[in-house]
Parts: sequence; C-alpha cells; structure tokens
Amino acid sequence: MPSEQHLPHSLCLYLTEGSSPVSAEQSKVLSAVEDRMDELGASIAQSRRTVALIKSAALAERERVSRLFAEAAAILQGFQTEVLGFIEEGEATMLGRSQGDLRRQEEQRSRLSRARHNLGQVPEADSVSFLQGLLALRLALEEGCGPGTGPPRELSFTKSSQAVRAVREVLTEACASQGERLRGPGGEEEEDLRKLGTEADAESRDPDSTNNLESEAPRDYFLKFAYIVDLDSDTADKYLQLFGTKGVKRVLCPINYPESPTRFTHCEQVLGEGALDRGTYYWEVEIIEGWVSVGVMAEDFSPQEPYDRGRLGRNAHSCCLQWNGRSFSVWFHGLEAPLPHPFSPTVGICLEYANRALAFYAVRDGKMSLLRRLKASRARRSSTLASSIEPFQSRLDSHFAGLFTRRLKPAFFLESVDAHLQIGPLKKSCISVLKRR
Repeated sequence: MPSEQHLPHSLCLYLTEGSSPVSAEQSKVLSAVEDRMDELGASIAQSRRTVALIKSAALAERERVSRLFAEAAAILQGFQTEVLGFIEEGEATMLGRSQGDLRRQEEQRSRLSRARHNLGQVPEADSVSFLQGLLALRLALEEGCGPGTGPPRELSFTKSSQAVRAVREVLTEACASQGERLRGPGGEEEEDLRKLGTEADAESRDPDSTNNLESEAPRDYFLKFAYIVDLDSDTADKYLQLFGTKGVKRVLCPINYPESPTRFTHCEQVLGEGALDRGTYYWEVEIIEGWVSVGVMAEDFSPQEPYDRGRLGRNAHSCCLQWNGRSFSVWFHGLEAPLPHPFSPTVGICLEYANRALAFYAVRDGKMSLLRRLKASRARRSSTLASSIEPFQSRLDSHFAGLFTRRLKPAFFLESVDAHLQIGPLKKSCISVLKRR
C-alpha cells in the first residue's frame, strides 16, 4: 500500500476521518463534470450547425457556379454557332460565284472543242460546209463569257478566327484576373508591391526631377505596377457597345441598358471598375479605330453633366490623352495641349498617386516613349518666369494637384461614330488581339 505522503489530500482525509469529505468532493467533481458536459453539448450543437451551414452554403454556391458556367457555355455555344454560320454563308456566296464562272468557262471550252473538231472533219473540197463550220467556230468563240473574276482579294469569312481569338484572349485574361481575386495576394506579393510603391515614391519625390517613369524605359519596368482594368457596364453610355470587360465600340443605334445612377447620359464614355487612391498604377489601351480619349476621372463626378462639361478632360475632375485621327493632344480643365508625336496604336497610362502625376506613353517593341507627363510644376517666385508658362501648364499648376484629393477611375471617351478601343493585355509582348484597320 502506498505511503500517505503520495496520496491525494482528499483521500488522506478519507483514510483518517471517514467518508463524509469524500462524498462532498465527489459531488463537487460530478457537478463540474456535468457543467462541462453541458458546455460541450452546447458547443457540439453549435459546431454541428456550423458544419451544416458550411455544407449547405458550399452546395448552393456549387449550384450557382454550375448554372453560371452553363450559361457562359451556352453563350459561347451560341457565338460558335453564329461564327460557323457566318463562315458557311460566306463560303456559299463565294463558291456560288466562283462555281458559276467555272461552269460557264467549261461550257465555252466544250463548245469551242466541238466546233473545232467539226471543222476538222469537213473535206477541203466542200467549201460550203467548210465556211459553215468556220462560222460556227467563230460564233462559239464570240459568245464566250470571257475570263472569270479570278480569286477574291479577301475572303470575308477568314476574319472569324480573329474574332474568336479576341474572345479567347478576353476569357483568358478574365479567368486569370478572377482566379487571382479568389486566391488573394500572398504575404510576399503584398510586401513586394509595397516595396515597389515605396521605391517609386522615393524616386519621384522631387516634382521636377527625372526618373524611370519620365524617360524611355523597358516595358518590363512598368509591368511591376500593372493594374487590371475591367470596364464597368453600369457606367457605359447607351451608344457604347461593350465586348466583355475589355473592348468597347461606339455604335449608331442605342443599346437598351438597364437604368443606373452611374451611367453617362450625354457623353459616349465608360469608366473602369474600382477606384484608385494610392500607389502607382499602369495599364494599356489599344486604339483600333476612330477618335479616342483615354485618361482618368474622379469617382464622384456626375455622369449626368451636359456634353460640353461632361467630356473627359473638359473639367477639373478629369484629364486625358486624345487621338483625333491626325495627332495626339492632352486635355485638362477645358484646355488642350497638342503633342508632336506620331500615332501609336498602343498607349500606356501610368498614374502616380503619391507624386500626383499622370503620364502617357507610346508602346512599341517593348519600349516606352513618353508622350506627356501631367504634373503641377514647382512654384516659381519670379513673376517674369510665371508669366512665361504656357496656359496649359499654368492650369496644371493651379488645379491638377486637386484631382488627386479624389478617388480616380480609368476613363474612356469614344468621340467619333467609328471609335473602337481595346484594353490591352499586360503581357511581355504587346500584340493586338484584334485586327487594326
């Protein structure tokens, strides 16, 4: 039997004083056990409800996702049917024309062959029959239809693959973007982005200094600040047709969009989703056709403003780069500054929030060529120097910094009836996904 010094105190009391203290201790322990079992029962019930809720929510989400994928597949299937029908229609039209030419030419050749054969069978002494055969050969030669139209200069249905390729690019970009949103950025990625933003801010602290964002630089440098722009359909004017979230074209017939308080009503404009308020952002736009303006607009700017004040760059709440079919220019607060640079179908936009600057670049062969960097210049003390500043820069000095007190959105204005643009995929090569005309 173990010594008393190794036994629990309550058991020692039992050995020395009887069973009454043990009964009290037993009641106390049993009571605590009962309380703990009640707590565990309630907790188990809650955990079971949580498990059931998770399973139910996951099942419902699976059903929603499956339904949406089925709808997306139906849309793609319908588009596939439309494209294949377009090819078949083009093929039938062109084949009908070409096969008709072929049939007429074969018939003429057959007539000529028969007439020539008949003429060869006439004896030379039979001059009357010979003249008749020669006349028949000449008539067969004259009644010919001439050469065919030849191969067509362009097969209209071959542009179908370009359209499908554009859809594939949009889907690929959208799937990658939404996949990243689902997974969320990792800690290292967030830290890298924070460091890049800090370095960029440090480089551009002096307003009049030159840095990588102001000079020619490899495109890879700007891709560190890449921002995925998706068009917001709730802001699109009724005369703008969206192609997914990346393409937009101005059309003649209005589109029956649903009512939205953020929709432009007097200007053919559309904004990007999401508002920007800190850091450095870079995106690219491909000008496919027409007069196009690209830039930024304050999130709180009223989309019901009239045409003269609501257009991109014609107010203090927005600024832009415009291509008017002949030349580039920049607009801010109703003033325009022409640019001497030649046309570039791909334009890069870099928004430096901490430095309160917006830069536009021509993108060619992996290189960035600065078109214009909009920024308020350092205050000048000399009134003589101040009076020599161009009106556009003076307007920037007075009002441009105020634009950055607001949350900004990528903005697009399609000015001409044939205007068409595409938000470029931010990849290593800058190759159009659509055919430029």
